[in-house]
Amino acid sequence: MEWSGRADAIVRVNGADSTFFAADMEMIRSAGVTRLMLPKSEPAALNRLVGSLDGPCRIIALIETVKGYAELRSIGKSGLVAQLAFGNLDFGIDSGVTETAQELDPVRLQIVLESRLAGLAPPIDGVTTSWADPVAFGAAVGRARALGFGAKLCIHPAQIKLVNEAFLPTTEELDWARRVMAAAEGGRGAAVALDGKMIDAPVIRRAEQILGNIGAT
Repeated sequence: MEWSGRADAIVRVNGADSTFFAADMEMIRSAGVTRLMLPKSEPAALNRLVGSLDGPCRIIALIETVKGYAELRSIGKSGLVAQLAFGNLDFGIDSGVTETAQELDPVRLQIVLESRLAGLAPPIDGVTTSWADPVAFGAAVGRARALGFGAKLCIHPAQIKLVNEAFLPTTEELDWARRVMAAAEGGRGAAVALDGKMIDAPVIRRAEQILGNIGAT
């Protein structure tokens, strides 16, 4: 198998238990790819993946099984993983849960919390299959962001623009964040208020996060 893509691309390899895994890893090593997504991530699969690498690699662990979900704490704190992602379709099959609305949101929230606890980047939400319905898809993306996800997997090119726009701060959020930071700086450590509300450490931290999402300072 030949690889002509960029070495900094994120490559989703086949599962560690797949007959294609060895060939995938040979391609990864020859191309110098340093960012991988591993499906059906569980501790044993991650160890096999790392054992097949030549050097350090950013690994996105795709949580798609009940066993992987049960091992979230050890996966997140293993030192092998930089980010978690939710494979909701496969997880639904493995768990026996049919996702028609928000049945898997408790799992999503736990993935977000475990990512935070482990100091990982905000996780990536799973796919939404209704790509031809922008309203339904937009609602799903908005819910993922509200739950604390930092991105969302796409299954169709039409979804990309909506996802990119949804996970960037709005004009109103940026304006609020800049005013918070200006007020805090002007207060020089003293208690200050903005729009009739006290500005404390959590508010400042939220403003920093919003500005950090666009590389602002």
